[in-house]
Parts: sequence; C-alpha cells; structure tokens
Amino acid sequence: MKVVILAGGLGTRLAEETEIIPKPMVEIGGRPLLWHIMKIYAHYGYKDFYIALGYKGDYIKRYFLEYYNLNSSMTINLQDGHVDIHNNAAEDWILHLMDTGLDTMTAGRIKRLQPWLDNETFMVTYGDGVANLNIKELLEFHKSHKCLATVTAVRPPARFGSLRFQGDLVDEFLEKSQMEEGWINGGFLIFEPKIFDYLKGDDEVLEVALLEKLASEGQLAAYRHYDFWQCMDTLRDKYRLKDLWDSVNPPWKVWN
Repeated sequence: MKVVILAGGLGTRLAEETEIIPKPMVEIGGRPLLWHIMKIYAHYGYKDFYIALGYKGDYIKRYFLEYYNLNSSMTINLQDGHVDIHNNAAEDWILHLMDTGLDTMTAGRIKRLQPWLDNETFMVTYGDGVANLNIKELLEFHKSHKCLATVTAVRPPARFGSLRFQGDLVDEFLEKSQMEEGWINGGFLIFEPKIFDYLKGDDEVLEVALLEKLASEGQLAAYRHYDFWQCMDTLRDKYRLKDLWDSVNPPWKVWN
C-alpha cells in the first residue's frame, strides 16, 4: 500500500529552523523527522512512499540521493573514481519524490498525485508528527467501517498545569492531563480513491476541502489513538521530541 507524506509546507512557526531546511528535515537524534515517520510505517511493512514536495524540496531530494552512500562503508579509488560499497545499512524503501508546487495547499498536493494513487486504498500523513500507532490496526479499522476515509484522532499534549487556591495561597498545583484535551486530527489517514472526486485544485486545504465534507456525509471514520502522539510545530515541540528520543524508550520508536 502506498503512503503519501505531505512535506511541502513552509513551517512558519518553526522559522528558526525552516529558513534553511524544510520542516520535515529538522533533525531529531541525528535523523530528519521525516525519516522517523517513515520508520513507523516501514515497521508495519508499508515502504512505498510518495513524498509531496514543495518548499525547499531540493533539500529533501539531495538527502535521499546521498542516503545510500552515506549509510555505507566504502572504498574509493581516487585515481579513477571507482567506488566499492561495503556493509550498506540503507533502508529497503522505495521513494517517489514528487514536486507538487511551491504554494500548493495540502488537498492540492494530494490531488496532484492522483495519477499514481487513484486505483487503490492509500495512506496519508503530515511531515511533522509521530506516534506509537499500530498502522495495521488502523487499516483493519478503516476496512471494517467501509468509509471513504479514516482519520486518526488524538489528544494534543497538555501545555499548562492548573492552580487551586485557598485565599492568596496556592493550595494545590496540578499538572494538566493530556486526557483533558479534546480530540484533534493527528494525521495518519487512510483514503479510498473515490476521495479524488472531492478535490478540485491547488488552493484547497485538506481539512476543509475533504474531511469536513466527508464528515457531513457520514463518510469519515475516526480511529481513536489513546497513547503517544506529538507534532513538531514549534521549537518547544522540537526540544520535547529531542528529550524523548534521548530517553531510555522513545515512545514512537516502534521499530527495533
């Protein structure tokens, strides 16, 4: 099954990083976040990736063009330029790096990929979020509900604690629970090819052009993911992900 990753946005709220590189290429533990997302899918056997490129897409192309060599030992004959590769540790993935326009919105990027996707069920996610999500269970859920689309519903990480007072004194300080937050679209979507009937052009946003319409027609299922999910929208999010990656058990590292 094909996996689409939307990796063409500007990432303006992470401008300190994205002035130089696209947001999906911001590194966590020495690897781009895009690589982490792909590792999640690949762990469950989904390794055919369509990367929808836009802003600084050339950076992503160069990274993967060099990936094979940079993940290998090698012997180089400097006289004739011959290279022998040894102990290659590159992933067994197939990547389709697809230019989908600099200013194209999320629904428009998917629409541009229609010639490669319009004959089978396919998966879509954003290039800035990770989760310890069981992709196979998500797919089984999608098939069982027979809707045109399934969205993974998550609870966003709680950002603030709360205070309880007794007079002018703090009686209790409570760290806010993530479970108190409402459900949001966490990415990790599954679509049937009929969704292309809803998509018209480059200037359409996925949530408005497709998900809202499908919901109004009873064609959008929600797979509730109760465990870890984290997007990288700000520097604060980046540092949280780096801290988690440096911990004993990074929560989204479902692979060995």
